Amino acid sequence: MLTLVPTPLGNLQDISYRAVTLFHNATLFLCEDTRVTKNLLRLLHERGVLSEFPQAEFLSFNEHNGPQRLAQVASRLVGEEVLYLSDAGMPGISDPGQLLVEHCQREGIVYDVLPGPSAVTTAYAASGFPSGKFLFHGFLPHKSRERKEILGTLLAHPYDVILYEAPHRLLKLLEEIVGIDPGRELFLAKELSKRHQRYERGEARSILEGLRKETIRGEWVLILRGEKRERKAIHLEEILEMDLPPKVKAKLLSRLSGEPGKVWYERLTGGASGKRG
Repeated sequence: MLTLVPTPLGNLQDISYRAVTLFHNATLFLCEDTRVTKNLLRLLHERGVLSEFPQAEFLSFNEHNGPQRLAQVASRLVGEEVLYLSDAGMPGISDPGQLLVEHCQREGIVYDVLPGPSAVTTAYAASGFPSGKFLFHGFLPHKSRERKEILGTLLAHPYDVILYEAPHRLLKLLEEIVGIDPGRELFLAKELSKRHQRYERGEARSILEGLRKETIRGEWVLILRGEKRERKAIHLEEILEMDLPPKVKAKLLSRLSGEPGKVWYERLTGGASGKRG
Protein backbone atom coordinates (compact mmCIF):
# COMPACT_ATOMS: atom_id res chain seq x y z
CA MET A 1 0.00 0.00 0.00
CA LEU A 2 1.17 3.53 -0.77
CA THR A 3 0.95 6.25 1.87
CA LEU A 4 1.88 9.90 1.37
CA VAL A 5 3.41 11.17 4.61
CA PRO A 6 3.72 14.88 5.47
CA THR A 7 6.97 15.87 7.15
CA PRO A 8 7.72 18.87 9.40
CA LEU A 9 8.22 22.21 7.70
CA GLY A 10 11.08 22.76 10.12
CA ASN A 11 10.19 21.91 13.69
CA LEU A 12 10.66 18.17 14.33
CA GLN A 13 7.94 18.18 16.99
CA ASP A 14 5.37 18.53 14.20
CA ILE A 15 5.88 14.90 13.14
CA SER A 16 2.76 12.85 13.84
CA TYR A 17 2.42 9.63 15.83
CA ARG A 18 0.88 7.94 12.78
CA ALA A 19 3.88 8.91 10.66
CA VAL A 20 6.32 7.44 13.18
CA THR A 21 4.34 4.19 13.27
CA LEU A 22 4.50 3.96 9.48
CA PHE A 23 8.25 4.63 9.50
CA HIS A 24 8.75 1.52 11.63
CA ASN A 25 6.79 -0.71 9.25
CA ALA A 26 7.87 0.65 5.85
CA THR A 27 9.75 -1.53 3.37
CA LEU A 28 10.34 1.21 0.78
CA PHE A 29 10.78 4.96 1.17
CA LEU A 30 10.25 7.01 -1.99
CA CYS A 31 11.77 10.42 -1.32
CA GLU A 32 11.99 13.73 -3.10
CA ASP A 33 15.57 13.67 -1.79
CA THR A 34 16.81 10.55 0.03
CA ARG A 35 19.43 12.57 1.93
CA VAL A 36 16.79 14.86 3.41
CA THR A 37 14.55 11.94 4.41
CA LYS A 38 17.41 9.96 5.96
CA ASN A 39 18.52 13.00 7.92
CA LEU A 40 14.99 13.49 9.25
CA LEU A 41 14.78 9.86 10.35
CA ARG A 42 18.23 10.02 11.90
CA LEU A 43 17.29 13.08 13.96
CA LEU A 44 14.04 11.45 15.09
CA HIS A 45 16.00 8.38 16.14
CA GLU A 46 18.62 10.42 18.01
CA ARG A 47 15.89 12.26 19.92
CA GLY A 48 14.13 9.06 20.91
CA VAL A 49 11.01 9.62 18.77
CA LEU A 50 11.92 6.71 16.49
CA SER A 51 13.05 3.62 18.40
CA GLU A 52 15.31 2.45 15.56
CA PHE A 53 16.38 3.65 12.15
CA PRO A 54 14.15 1.94 9.52
CA GLN A 55 15.67 -1.09 7.81
CA ALA A 56 14.09 -0.25 4.47
CA GLU A 57 15.11 0.67 0.94
CA PHE A 58 15.37 4.36 0.03
CA LEU A 59 14.86 5.51 -3.56
CA SER A 60 14.63 9.00 -5.00
CA PHE A 61 11.35 10.00 -6.62
CA ASN A 62 11.44 13.56 -7.92
CA GLU A 63 10.55 15.85 -10.82
CA HIS A 64 13.49 14.56 -12.84
CA ASN A 65 13.02 10.80 -12.52
CA GLY A 66 9.38 10.38 -11.45
CA PRO A 67 7.94 8.61 -14.52
CA GLN A 68 10.94 6.29 -14.86
CA ARG A 69 11.00 5.46 -11.16
CA LEU A 70 7.26 4.79 -11.15
CA ALA A 71 7.74 2.15 -13.85
CA GLN A 72 10.38 0.49 -11.63
CA VAL A 73 8.36 0.40 -8.40
CA ALA A 74 4.76 0.16 -9.62
CA SER A 75 4.39 -3.53 -8.72
CA ARG A 76 5.62 -2.87 -5.16
CA LEU A 77 2.81 -0.42 -4.39
CA VAL A 78 0.41 -3.33 -3.88
CA GLY A 79 2.26 -5.88 -1.77
CA GLU A 80 4.56 -3.67 0.32
CA GLU A 81 4.35 -0.78 2.77
CA VAL A 82 5.57 2.06 0.55
CA LEU A 83 5.88 5.63 1.84
CA TYR A 84 6.37 8.77 -0.19
CA LEU A 85 7.90 11.83 1.54
CA SER A 86 8.65 15.24 0.08
CA ASP A 87 11.43 17.32 1.59
CA ALA A 88 9.06 19.27 3.86
CA GLY A 89 5.33 19.61 4.33
CA MET A 90 2.43 18.00 2.51
CA PRO A 91 3.45 15.82 -0.46
CA GLY A 92 1.49 15.80 -3.70
CA ILE A 93 0.95 19.57 -3.97
CA SER A 94 3.31 21.14 -6.53
CA ASP A 95 5.18 17.92 -5.97
CA PRO A 96 5.97 14.71 -7.92
CA GLY A 97 3.95 12.63 -5.45
CA GLN A 98 0.97 13.52 -7.63
CA LEU A 99 2.22 10.95 -10.17
CA LEU A 100 1.96 8.20 -7.57
CA VAL A 101 -1.58 9.17 -6.57
CA GLU A 102 -2.72 9.32 -10.18
CA HIS A 103 -1.19 5.89 -10.87
CA CYS A 104 -3.01 4.35 -7.89
CA GLN A 105 -6.31 5.87 -9.00
CA ARG A 106 -5.84 4.62 -12.55
CA GLU A 107 -4.88 1.08 -11.48
CA GLY A 108 -7.36 0.77 -8.61
CA ILE A 109 -4.59 0.52 -5.98
CA VAL A 110 -5.44 1.42 -2.39
CA TYR A 111 -3.51 4.45 -1.12
CA ASP A 112 -3.71 6.87 1.77
CA VAL A 113 -2.64 10.44 2.59
CA LEU A 114 -1.86 11.46 6.14
CA PRO A 115 -2.93 14.95 7.25
CA GLY A 116 -0.15 17.14 8.47
CA PRO A 117 2.04 20.23 8.00
CA SER A 118 1.36 22.36 4.93
CA ALA A 119 3.06 25.64 4.03
CA VAL A 120 -0.02 26.66 2.02
CA THR A 121 -2.58 26.49 4.83
CA THR A 122 -0.13 27.55 7.55
CA ALA A 123 0.84 30.73 5.71
CA TYR A 124 -2.75 31.54 4.80
CA ALA A 125 -3.92 31.13 8.39
CA ALA A 126 -1.11 33.46 9.47
CA SER A 127 -1.99 36.10 6.86
CA GLY A 128 -5.14 37.33 8.57
CA PHE A 129 -6.75 37.97 5.18
CA PRO A 130 -10.51 37.87 5.73
CA SER A 131 -12.01 36.40 2.56
CA GLY A 132 -11.24 32.74 3.30
CA LYS A 133 -11.01 32.13 -0.44
CA PHE A 134 -7.63 31.51 -2.01
CA LEU A 135 -5.96 30.18 -5.13
CA PHE A 136 -2.71 28.26 -4.75
CA HIS A 137 -0.38 28.77 -7.71
CA GLY A 138 3.02 27.70 -6.37
CA PHE A 139 6.09 28.88 -8.31
CA LEU A 140 5.80 31.26 -11.25
CA PRO A 141 7.56 30.25 -14.49
CA HIS A 142 11.04 31.65 -15.08
CA LYS A 143 10.51 32.80 -18.68
CA SER A 144 9.96 36.54 -18.65
CA ARG A 145 7.01 36.84 -21.04
CA GLU A 146 5.05 33.90 -19.63
CA ARG A 147 5.82 35.00 -16.08
CA LYS A 148 4.55 38.53 -16.70
CA GLU A 149 1.31 37.29 -18.29
CA ILE A 150 0.56 34.85 -15.47
CA LEU A 151 1.39 37.37 -12.75
CA GLY A 152 -0.90 39.93 -14.39
CA THR A 153 -3.73 37.37 -14.42
CA LEU A 154 -3.16 36.44 -10.78
CA LEU A 155 -3.14 40.09 -9.69
CA ALA A 156 -6.54 40.51 -11.34
CA HIS A 157 -8.02 37.49 -9.55
CA PRO A 158 -10.72 38.19 -6.94
CA TYR A 159 -9.37 35.46 -4.62
CA ASP A 160 -6.20 35.73 -2.55
CA VAL A 161 -3.32 34.03 -4.39
CA ILE A 162 -0.57 31.97 -2.72
CA LEU A 163 2.86 31.79 -4.35
CA TYR A 164 6.13 30.10 -3.45
CA GLU A 165 9.42 31.85 -4.15
CA ALA A 166 13.11 31.06 -3.70
CA PRO A 167 15.24 33.60 -1.79
CA HIS A 168 17.34 34.63 -4.80
CA ARG A 169 14.20 35.55 -6.80
CA LEU A 170 12.09 37.17 -4.07
CA LEU A 171 13.14 40.76 -4.79
CA LYS A 172 12.53 40.22 -8.51
CA LEU A 173 9.00 39.01 -7.77
CA LEU A 174 8.30 41.99 -5.53
CA GLU A 175 9.64 44.37 -8.18
CA GLU A 176 7.33 42.79 -10.75
CA ILE A 177 4.33 43.17 -8.44
CA VAL A 178 5.21 46.79 -7.67
CA GLY A 179 5.53 47.48 -11.39
CA ILE A 180 1.92 46.39 -11.88
CA ASP A 181 0.21 47.32 -8.62
CA PRO A 182 2.47 49.04 -6.04
CA GLY A 183 -0.33 49.43 -3.51
CA ARG A 184 -1.37 45.76 -3.50
CA GLU A 185 -1.55 44.31 0.00
CA LEU A 186 0.75 41.34 0.51
CA PHE A 187 1.58 38.85 3.22
CA LEU A 188 4.97 37.15 3.31
CA ALA A 189 5.99 34.22 5.50
CA LYS A 190 9.60 33.12 5.79
CA GLU A 191 10.96 29.80 7.11
CA LEU A 192 7.66 28.58 8.58
CA SER A 193 7.99 26.85 11.97
CA LYS A 194 11.77 27.29 11.92
CA ARG A 195 14.07 29.33 14.14
CA HIS A 196 14.06 32.37 11.83
CA GLN A 197 10.34 32.34 11.06
CA ARG A 198 9.05 35.76 10.08
CA TYR A 199 5.77 37.36 8.95
CA GLU A 200 5.38 40.57 6.91
CA ARG A 201 2.09 42.23 5.92
CA GLY A 202 1.74 45.51 4.05
CA GLU A 203 1.74 47.25 0.68
CA ALA A 204 4.00 45.78 -1.98
CA ARG A 205 6.12 48.93 -2.38
CA SER A 206 6.75 49.22 1.38
CA ILE A 207 7.72 45.57 1.76
CA LEU A 208 10.05 45.82 -1.24
CA GLU A 209 11.71 48.94 0.16
CA GLY A 210 12.31 47.21 3.49
CA LEU A 211 13.66 43.96 2.07
CA ARG A 212 16.08 45.75 -0.28
CA LYS A 213 18.11 46.61 2.82
CA GLU A 214 18.45 42.96 3.87
CA THR A 215 20.20 39.81 2.73
CA ILE A 216 17.40 37.52 1.59
CA ARG A 217 17.64 33.96 2.88
CA GLY A 218 15.29 31.04 3.44
CA GLU A 219 12.15 29.80 1.73
CA TRP A 220 9.23 32.23 1.31
CA VAL A 221 5.48 32.05 0.85
CA LEU A 222 3.94 35.18 -0.66
CA ILE A 223 0.20 35.86 -0.65
CA LEU A 224 -1.43 38.45 -2.90
CA ARG A 225 -4.60 39.84 -1.42
CA GLY A 226 -7.42 39.42 -3.94
CA GLU A 227 -8.36 42.20 -6.37
CA LYS A 228 -11.21 44.12 -4.73
CA ARG A 229 -12.10 46.60 -7.45
CA GLU A 230 -15.46 46.02 -9.07
CA ARG A 231 -15.29 45.29 -12.77
CA LYS A 232 -18.11 46.40 -15.05
CA ALA A 233 -19.58 43.64 -17.18
CA ILE A 234 -19.50 44.23 -20.91
CA HIS A 235 -22.05 42.85 -23.37
CA LEU A 236 -21.91 41.77 -27.01
CA GLU A 237 -24.02 44.75 -28.07
CA GLU A 238 -21.55 47.19 -26.50
CA ILE A 239 -18.62 45.64 -28.36
CA LEU A 240 -20.55 45.68 -31.64
CA GLU A 241 -21.09 49.43 -31.21
CA MET A 242 -17.42 50.16 -30.54
CA ASP A 243 -15.31 51.88 -33.21
CA LEU A 244 -12.69 49.15 -33.50
CA PRO A 245 -10.96 47.38 -36.41
CA PRO A 246 -12.91 44.21 -37.41
CA LYS A 247 -10.09 41.85 -36.37
CA VAL A 248 -9.86 43.36 -32.90
CA LYS A 249 -13.61 43.42 -32.51
CA ALA A 250 -13.86 39.80 -33.69
CA LYS A 251 -11.36 38.67 -31.05
CA LEU A 252 -13.28 40.40 -28.27
CA LEU A 253 -16.59 38.96 -29.44
CA SER A 254 -15.02 35.52 -29.69
CA ARG A 255 -13.74 35.62 -26.11
CA LEU A 256 -17.08 36.80 -24.78
CA SER A 257 -19.30 34.44 -26.77
CA GLY A 258 -17.12 31.37 -27.22
CA GLU A 259 -17.66 31.37 -30.99
CA PRO A 260 -14.58 31.30 -33.27
CA GLY A 261 -13.08 34.68 -34.12
CA LYS A 262 -13.22 33.78 -37.82
CA VAL A 263 -17.01 33.47 -37.65
CA TRP A 264 -17.35 36.88 -36.04
CA TYR A 265 -14.93 38.44 -38.53
CA GLU A 266 -17.01 37.15 -41.45
CA ARG A 267 -20.16 38.56 -39.89
CA LEU A 268 -18.56 41.94 -39.33
CA THR A 269 -17.11 42.16 -42.84
CA GLY A 270 -20.05 40.65 -44.69
CA GLY A 271 -18.22 37.42 -45.47
CA ALA A 272 -15.11 39.10 -46.88
CA SER A 273 -12.70 37.40 -44.43
CA GLY A 274 -10.16 36.63 -47.10
CA LYS A 275 -10.13 40.05 -48.74
CA ARG A 276 -8.12 43.14 -47.97
CA GLY A 277 -10.03 46.38 -47.75
